[in-house]
Amino acid sequence: MPDRYSLPKAIGWSIAFVVLTLLLTGLLAFGAALLITGSAQAANVWLGQTGPGPLLLQAVIMVLSTALFTWLIGMRALGLTIEDLRYTGDHRALGFALGGIAGALAAGTALAVAVLLGAAEWTRDHGTPLDYLGAVGKTIFVLAPAALSEELIFRGVPLILLARALGRGTAIVLIAVLFALAHLTNPNVTPLAIGNIALAGVFLGLAFYAPGGIWTAWGAHLGWNSMLAALDAPVSGVPFRIPFLDYQAGDPTWLTGGQFGPEGGLSSTLALTIAVLVARRWAGGRDTT
Repeated sequence: MPDRYSLPKAIGWSIAFVVLTLLLTGLLAFGAALLITGSAQAANVWLGQTGPGPLLLQAVIMVLSTALFTWLIGMRALGLTIEDLRYTGDHRALGFALGGIAGALAAGTALAVAVLLGAAEWTRDHGTPLDYLGAVGKTIFVLAPAALSEELIFRGVPLILLARALGRGTAIVLIAVLFALAHLTNPNVTPLAIGNIALAGVFLGLAFYAPGGIWTAWGAHLGWNSMLAALDAPVSGVPFRIPFLDYQAGDPTWLTGGQFGPEGGLSSTLALTIAVLVARRWAGGRDTT
């Protein structure tokens, strides 16, 4: 793989990678849902739900599809190595753990701002502490492959190709914008929510270039999502019902995010801005690939 890549080739191969991955994911997910439900109409309805079953199925299939096209396009066609893709290294476990902590702290900061400066609050819900722990564990089990699949498709082959054509900083921002646009159909999405998701994409792109590579980015993504879900807040508009604890966003929605969750409010803008500044130092400031 050359140190530099022409922009047309980088864009063309990136589009091919994403389109083929999504196409195969959609076909396989529909086929699996058809086997589960028994009819095409029921399969479409089931896949359109936000329950753990459909989310887990689609995430696992996307991980497998992304892995296939990473090998076919990234490694076989373009000659990328696992080192180029930042899959290897001495800091994978540590990177995943530190990324998880960073993501969780950022999400916790966003929620704290919404509570302290807005009307967001938690109230006692039905269930016991054991019910809570069980539900959180199951939720993280669902969120883990979902976060990994998004990292593999966004902070994988396309980021590496664009970084070698445009430079690291420009590629991180461009991929972050595409990452945000992929969430346009999420429930209760707003322009501010899309902006915050783009900011989160910058944070995750910088985490990808920190020690630990893709595993650090995965940890940061999972840490953010898991903290929100564990505290009963929606994750990018998707609610996760957690017993024992009930989160109410309250007003003003421009601060708390309302029904979309903290990612739809300025509380997340503040938290993610801090996270980006920290991750930039973690990844190193030089614009290299």
